[in-house]
Amino acid sequence: MTWSQPTFRATPTNRFDSYRGNEILEFGHLLPLPGEQMIDGRGKVAIPGLVNAHHHFFQALTRCLPAAQECGLFDWLRIHYPIWKHFDEQMMRASFRLAITELLLSGCTTTCDHMYLFPQGVQRDLLGLEIECAEELGIRFSALRGAMTLGHSHGGLPPDDLVERDDDVLRHSESCVKRHHDAARHSMRQVHLAPCSPFNVSERLMRETALLGRDLGVRLHTHLAETLDENDYCLARYGKRPLALMQDWGWLGNDVWFAHGIYFNNDELDLLARTDTGVAHCPSSNCRLGSGKLRLREMLARGVRVGLAVDGCASNDSSHMLAELRQAMLNHRTPEDRNFITARRILDLATADSAKLLGRTDIGTLAPGMAADIVMFDLEEIGYAGAADPVAALLFCQPTRPHTVLVNGKVVVRARTLVTGVEEEIAADGRREAARLLAAATK
Repeated sequence: MTWSQPTFRATPTNRFDSYRGNEILEFGHLLPLPGEQMIDGRGKVAIPGLVNAHHHFFQALTRCLPAAQECGLFDWLRIHYPIWKHFDEQMMRASFRLAITELLLSGCTTTCDHMYLFPQGVQRDLLGLEIECAEELGIRFSALRGAMTLGHSHGGLPPDDLVERDDDVLRHSESCVKRHHDAARHSMRQVHLAPCSPFNVSERLMRETALLGRDLGVRLHTHLAETLDENDYCLARYGKRPLALMQDWGWLGNDVWFAHGIYFNNDELDLLARTDTGVAHCPSSNCRLGSGKLRLREMLARGVRVGLAVDGCASNDSSHMLAELRQAMLNHRTPEDRNFITARRILDLATADSAKLLGRTDIGTLAPGMAADIVMFDLEEIGYAGAADPVAALLFCQPTRPHTVLVNGKVVVRARTLVTGVEEEIAADGRREAARLLAAATK
């Protein structure tokens, strides 16, 4: 399979693109017009901005906890839940800014965040706070209003003091969409609905969220088929496998995408393809938690829509999008898959294909009329020395920082440095708030 998107290696007399405002206009050997800014592309390779199809920003403050390093998902969650309930607004802000900064400094220009943690002591609208941080740092953002409403006493996994009420979630979901969602082309801010998973939300919330989302014209997202424990839970509680539940609850269609999707059988893969339901592949998290391996080649061969994602900062434990591309490629370098899962195919997953999961047709490719989300890597760095294929080098060689990142036509990273915030301050805030969080959890 060939890469469907153009990549440009600039020469001293060649601009790789021309754009005005937030939109790409044309490609070719162009000279700057009076008043235009020239971005020097000598020795650089330009690709579309990477698109992250699943994340949990808040987890940035609980990376690689010793007690959870060898756990599978359910035990990993049981260790983290009692810590996460101590989050306050200041901790949330620090985690959001930390995750977004990591994403931008790894070539990601568009991300969603599956925000399902709403501690009882936090009064601030946390989706609004996420949007505020995204606007401050300059990333294109989709806020996913997640939720946990099925506490332990009612058969769910999370503790009762960390769940919300179905009615409250539905009211807030509707208000968030009406207040923040921008459906316009090239919009920088969207909102979609995302109850967390079958083992921590009620059947009622899943069914009514599907109806609400379609009434509001937004998309639907949840975790699904991530582990064998989840399969066992769904069979024991509902008598059905996870995807059969989603079918019953109205959660199939081209406005739906699931995170992980490791444990789908052949019939289920065919159902996903027939209904045009998408999957966000999270290879690092899958490996980190020992969850299993996605049947990526088989899914793509059947026509299942698949994008790429870093997943949560505490199950990765990184928000480095370029590193996620490399992980995805290497994770599927088996004798059966290596000729199909190429570097260029993975780039497709992380750009145009991830964009489609988010319902975006205006990002993910370098073409006239598309948003000016452009990432440039410096091929003169030592890690790329000797590389014959500049595109494949981005994945086969060591992941690096991009030299330049433009989002919506604005430079947010220049000379490998964030220009919309002070990286050292963001990192220091993250360290301080992580320490405060762990201290609060151990009192």
